[in-house]
Amino acid sequence: MRLSELKTGEYGVIVKVLGHGGFRKRIVEMGFIKGKVVEVLLNAPLQDPVKYKIMGYEVSLRHNEAEMIEIISPEEAKLLEKENSEPDFNKPEISTENEGGATQLTDKQLHDAAMKKRRTINVALVGNPNCGKTSLFNFASGAHERVGNYSGVTVDAKEGHAEFEGYTFNLVDLPGTYSLSAYSPEELYVRRQIIDKTPDVVINVIDSSNLERNLYLTTQLVDMNLRMVCALNMFDEFEERGDKLDYNKLGQLFGVPMIPTVFKTGKGVDLLFHIIINMYEGVDFIDKDGNINPEVAAEIQNWHKRYEGSHETDHTEDFAHGARPNNSVFRHVHLNHGKTLEESIEAIKREVQKDEQIRHKYSTRYLAIKLLEMDKDTEQAVERLPNAKEIMEVRDREARKILEETKEDSETAIMDAKYGLIHGALQEAGYEPGNKQDTYQLTHFIDKIITNKYAGFPIFFLLLYIMFEVTFTLGQYPMDWIEAGVGMIGEWVSATLPDGPLKAMIADGIIGGVGAVIVFLPQILILYCFISFMEDSGYMARAAFIMDKLMHKMGLHGKSFIPLIMGFGCNVPAVMATRTIESRRSRLITMLILPMMSCSARLPIYIMITGTFFAVKYQSLIMISLYAIGIIMAVVVSRVLSRWLIRGEDTPFVMELPPYRFPTAKAIGRHTWEKGKQYLKKMGGIILFASIVVWALGYFPHDDSLSQQQQQEQSYIGRIGKAIEPVFRAQGFDWKLDVGLVAGVGAKEIVASTMGVLYSGDESVADDNTPKYANLYDKMTADGITPLIAFAYLTFVLLYFPCLATIAAVKSESGSWKWAAFTAVYTTALAWIVSALIYQIGRLFV
Repeated sequence: MRLSELKTGEYGVIVKVLGHGGFRKRIVEMGFIKGKVVEVLLNAPLQDPVKYKIMGYEVSLRHNEAEMIEIISPEEAKLLEKENSEPDFNKPEISTENEGGATQLTDKQLHDAAMKKRRTINVALVGNPNCGKTSLFNFASGAHERVGNYSGVTVDAKEGHAEFEGYTFNLVDLPGTYSLSAYSPEELYVRRQIIDKTPDVVINVIDSSNLERNLYLTTQLVDMNLRMVCALNMFDEFEERGDKLDYNKLGQLFGVPMIPTVFKTGKGVDLLFHIIINMYEGVDFIDKDGNINPEVAAEIQNWHKRYEGSHETDHTEDFAHGARPNNSVFRHVHLNHGKTLEESIEAIKREVQKDEQIRHKYSTRYLAIKLLEMDKDTEQAVERLPNAKEIMEVRDREARKILEETKEDSETAIMDAKYGLIHGALQEAGYEPGNKQDTYQLTHFIDKIITNKYAGFPIFFLLLYIMFEVTFTLGQYPMDWIEAGVGMIGEWVSATLPDGPLKAMIADGIIGGVGAVIVFLPQILILYCFISFMEDSGYMARAAFIMDKLMHKMGLHGKSFIPLIMGFGCNVPAVMATRTIESRRSRLITMLILPMMSCSARLPIYIMITGTFFAVKYQSLIMISLYAIGIIMAVVVSRVLSRWLIRGEDTPFVMELPPYRFPTAKAIGRHTWEKGKQYLKKMGGIILFASIVVWALGYFPHDDSLSQQQQQEQSYIGRIGKAIEPVFRAQGFDWKLDVGLVAGVGAKEIVASTMGVLYSGDESVADDNTPKYANLYDKMTADGITPLIAFAYLTFVLLYFPCLATIAAVKSESGSWKWAAFTAVYTTALAWIVSALIYQIGRLFV
């Protein structure tokens, strides 16, 4: 709980002080030290200020300052003790009783409980795209998050946990970002997470092969006055090239410890975490002369003795070597931007500091710099202050002064100053690029072929063809095995259970519906295996590169290609991935055309229909044609939207092309299985529920005297199908196909399971003597379904209403139900028109 929640007369023990470094330092200097008992003497009716007693003297805090202090109350301490203690009859009693007989903890027990709770450290992972943040997250926490080798895979904060040397690390993997400006949603998201969530420590992950570019983000994080440690990742490649750098010196210049790491092997992670614990426990307790609080130093030394033998290298940042650890501890520094800029920053900072309310949440120096950068988000935060007008006047005056003296606008001047500072720091730290091994040599050679203007597109489409061909040919064998297993289970249920609704529900509803979808698991796993390989290897970024010109002809940004490709896997994360597109216009158009991309949920329907109506030699071509139709429709719709509906300026195409890295079989297997697990979860959730609902609608009202055909027609589902049948007469669909489309609104896999339910009527569905799909073909052709109708049906499934989850994602990312509703309506109308044209024109030739 927070200190502000205590009422008059109540007390607790301090766990930690939140907020940025300057605020924490001031509160700690007032005596609010971890493990100390604090009592509320007077909680004013208006809550400001509040008088507290701590360490024998009285002190007052404002309510919003007390809100930034985490404490543990006696009640919480008792619960914590109860949760963590085991019965031990040899152990002395841990509590005493007051005069009323109630259990009461001693101050020592409260202190110990607070220290136990303090051993949970909230850590945010921040860095450029492709720097290895998510690799650290996965290595440390065991989480199985995606690690794509291009910007935008991590589009939201992922949370995980790691245990290390008696501490629990709550790890938050934030989206990759090149800076903390306000140009893209990612940048704003990272900023707000850091400011609003206030992590205890930030790990700034740096790609050692791109130090100058990566350190730009580091300078901005230093401006925020955070407890931070830098991980110089991929240091093995750094050493292979023969690069030279005194990273300890670099750390001193930035006031941040720099730790060499290799996250793919785990090298340096234990030292990194050990240093984080040191910083977390000690950095706020150093006075202006460099002395650490003796009591705090003793606690750290006792902890350190237990683990000091577990690290091969010396501890770069350690408070375990006495009360004056000047030589090994990096203290926060203000990075000097030059005389002119520093004078302007100080002038704005003095005006901002006049309002005490903002100082507990923001570093005022950071706010001053952001105001000089003309940052809109920061301006909005400052507008709420009582002296906002005066702050903006000072900012404008200083910006004019900078323009006069440097001949550059203040934003450019700050950017140039930061890069100049980085360049100077690297020189002072002895940075020299090596030439032992050109790690980019292979990358450059491959790029000459893959991005060639003549070979690039054929290679790309060849890879797509191979991907689908392998998916359907190789996946056919396990698919047959699963189908045979499902058939055996269905036969056993039919032979064992007595006739009645229960038997029909299990055999036709659950096994017939879910079984019709689960057989496609092998194909989906193979498809995701290919997509994971292309993402992790770095090829997906090249695909965006070669498609940039085409994207612009569509009225889109080059970066739009990545979400569009992701849409072949699942439209929901693809919509979320549009956050990486800086231009709102391109971002909006991209998410509106994403439903045209055939997600893996449509795959079971495609396989079922193509396997039923088309010969094996034509199946891959039919599949390719469906994907091609989707892409063509996306091009047409994007041109229409960009020209007549959604206007605005686009942003330049700036995207990193990372070096090729051959992904490990373990990583590919893990990513593929994670997608498989998600698919299986759908089986046990929405698809199982929908299959039972579809079966029930087809079973009731039930009459044993009717034939199966008559029973289906007079059932509830038959009536629904008959009611909407005239709407789809132009496509040649019958009522059973119509019902499948209605059911597919929830999730596209349900279309296949619905057809499985409607067309499973006897034991020959999975008869080993019946050729594959022959039974389904017989039943569908008996209803008048032809290959032409089947293809028209496939195009309707391709284009119509995306699943509810996609609609919700569009609403979330666009910020409006208007665009979500527009997506639902226009896709369905487009599907109706295209499928009707295919059927009506096709009838002229067939």
